[in-house]
Amino acid sequence: MIKGMSVQQILASYDDRAPLSEASTIPAPWYVDARIAELETKTVFSQTWQMVGRIEQVEKAGQFVTATVAGEPIVVVRGNDGVLRGFYNVCRHHAAAVVTEPCGQASILHCPYHGWNYGLDGALKGMPEFDGVKDFDRQKNGLVPVRAEIWEKFVFINLDPQAAPLHEFLGGLVRKAAPLGLAKLNYFDSRSYDIHCNWKVFIDNYLDGGYHVPHLHKALSSVLDYKAYTIENEDRYCLQSSPMVSSDEDAATGATRKGDRAWYFWQYPNLMINCYEGYMDTNLVIPIDVDHCRVIFDFYFSDVSEARREYNTQSVAVGNRVQDEDLGICEAVQRGLKSRAYGAGRLSVRREAGEQLFHQLLAADLKRGLGAGAAAAD
Repeated sequence: MIKGMSVQQILASYDDRAPLSEASTIPAPWYVDARIAELETKTVFSQTWQMVGRIEQVEKAGQFVTATVAGEPIVVVRGNDGVLRGFYNVCRHHAAAVVTEPCGQASILHCPYHGWNYGLDGALKGMPEFDGVKDFDRQKNGLVPVRAEIWEKFVFINLDPQAAPLHEFLGGLVRKAAPLGLAKLNYFDSRSYDIHCNWKVFIDNYLDGGYHVPHLHKALSSVLDYKAYTIENEDRYCLQSSPMVSSDEDAATGATRKGDRAWYFWQYPNLMINCYEGYMDTNLVIPIDVDHCRVIFDFYFSDVSEARREYNTQSVAVGNRVQDEDLGICEAVQRGLKSRAYGAGRLSVRREAGEQLFHQLLAADLKRGLGAGAAAAD
């Protein structure tokens, strides 16, 4: 908590109307004050579409995937009728998690605590030793639903029942990503990184228009035409893109990062999709607390046959090295944000338009959420 500053004052300290040539980043308190993190949970992560899994995990009846979104336990399951449904993963009896595995397949959702059973449609099917209980309506005690939708290879949920549909939320990203054929790629592997920094630090690092790449990622920089790097903002997404060049400066990077162009998509607030020829990885940034986040990488390839396993494994290792480089700098930034020497930084007009879009979208959500909270208190 920042002594002497209210949340209203912290939010007001950022000018979201400034043109890029005059703009600064969101100020340091936005990254280090626990009250801002709490407001983000309520007004950003509770009201935006959040990726929770892959479509292949819920293709067949009974297949499910679990996740935590804005602190809420969630399960998404494919019904016997083919419908994909999302629910709060909370038993209506004594609040235990009904589904305890990250993913799998089941004919019924069985709570391990007291044996209550729910159908794949969320309906309460049975409660052991409940005879004699009066005024209990089984139909009103099914799992509480949340919205679940699919785009390309990804499963999303939204805790806000009033939110716009997923495709409307994604906006122009749907059209922009369509030519890349993401649905044709196949899942290969995952990596998870726990990082000692605020989630926004990781997003900022991603959205600096390649500014840090020549300095921090020498191997990756060798295959990108840095001077021709472009940044496009639209709706709630930013596309950073670069022509690719052949290079033998780093053999592993040169062998696994190929194609005419590299595509780096960010979708507000916390999803990134990186594409090269025959390759994609997704980065999902999950806030843990004001000082920590978890980043989940999923890796996809056009060919995941056994013959390509060594190549794909090498490609994942290249991604892991880039992430290790980012991890150290993000943790250093988080330490620096707590210094009395830092307040806010200016933005590069050439490179950091995407970062400004992120800050503007976030500011709009937080100010709206704070206003709604104040109105509710009155």
